[in-house]
Amino acid sequence: MKKLKILLSIVFVTFLFTGCLYNFILPEDAPPVVDPDDPDAPEVSFVEVIEPIFNNSNYCTACHKTGGTAPDLTTGKAYASINSARYINSATPEESKIYTHPHPDTDTHKQKKYTSAQAAQILVWISQGAKNN
Repeated sequence: MKKLKILLSIVFVTFLFTGCLYNFILPEDAPPVVDPDDPDAPEVSFVEVIEPIFNNSNYCTACHKTGGTAPDLTTGKAYASINSARYINSATPEESKIYTHPHPDTDTHKQKKYTSAQAAQILVWISQGAKNN
């Protein structure tokens, strides 16, 4: 009986030290969030900031891909697909469908939604003229 208690104690201590391994995951470097009302804000790049929002881990492109649901948000095709009055409202950027439809505070898009930071980046990009830069 004493040997069984010792054996169980050893097994328990072994599980205690080896079973709770935690791998630290460092966050990716995200571009800084820019205030859309700041006229001196740095320009938001479509290729470096906006397009990766759509393509990062099939975030939007799981559905919005070539042959899928419009608009096609895959790399190289996203700008041409959303560069119309249907998706971008340059007069009132906060009413742009590419911004409002998957916005985190809306119920219009049930699947994946932007984070608040991603939505802010898209709004700034539209406010700055929605350039293909």
